[in-house]
Amino acid sequence: MLVLDGVHSHYGSAHVLHGVDLQVERGQIVCLVGRNGAGKSTSLKSIMGVVPVSSGTITLHGKRIDMLAPHSIARQGIAWVPEDRRVFGSLSVEQNIRVAAQATPRSGTHCVAEALAFFPDLVSRANQLAASLSGGQQQMLAMARALASQPELLLLDEPSEGLAPSVVQAIRAGILRSREKGISVLLVEQNFRLALSVGDVFFVIGRGRIVYQGKREDIIASPEVIRDHLGLGQAKEISKWRE
Repeated sequence: MLVLDGVHSHYGSAHVLHGVDLQVERGQIVCLVGRNGAGKSTSLKSIMGVVPVSSGTITLHGKRIDMLAPHSIARQGIAWVPEDRRVFGSLSVEQNIRVAAQATPRSGTHCVAEALAFFPDLVSRANQLAASLSGGQQQMLAMARALASQPELLLLDEPSEGLAPSVVQAIRAGILRSREKGISVLLVEQNFRLALSVGDVFFVIGRGRIVYQGKREDIIASPEVIRDHLGLGQAKEISKWRE
């Protein structure tokens, strides 16, 4: 479905991605994990065309998208929820979602209600201004807004960061329901417990290079990889899953 082949990306003169190879198959939840500054968010931004690809290719269903503008990439069926959420504070919850639904020809009149249904906590707040929502509710809204575009692939950048455990569970449920609806997910996540609970395939990135890839059971059996590239605390998380 989505293939990154030898992708290099720069921020100005800073070389951030050094030949990243990554694949997302239809119906998968793929987790991209690594330390801060390893290149996780840059990988998502490169997919969306926000950070230009210096060399290498990014294809969706065999068609190159790395030369397209971000809005054109979104029209191909990719939705991105950035780390800073970027909800429209002066609009209501429903208006935020409706704006996203109207921005793509893939959506229909039913998409607003369907997107709200992913997060029941938002249904009763449909007329509430987004600026008045809690951080967790804004994260749910950002995801619901992305889902309203009826994407084939959902890119999530640290969706659980700074959220209470109860809200993290709602985010987890939304991720799993996305897969049930046939949406593939590429998840960047520092909460390794969350990633392990939803991920099918894991890519570990270190210093702009993919240093490991495998299925959930493979990474659970490889705590040394996590220790070396995510830290001792995350390796201990792996040991809990093995018990």
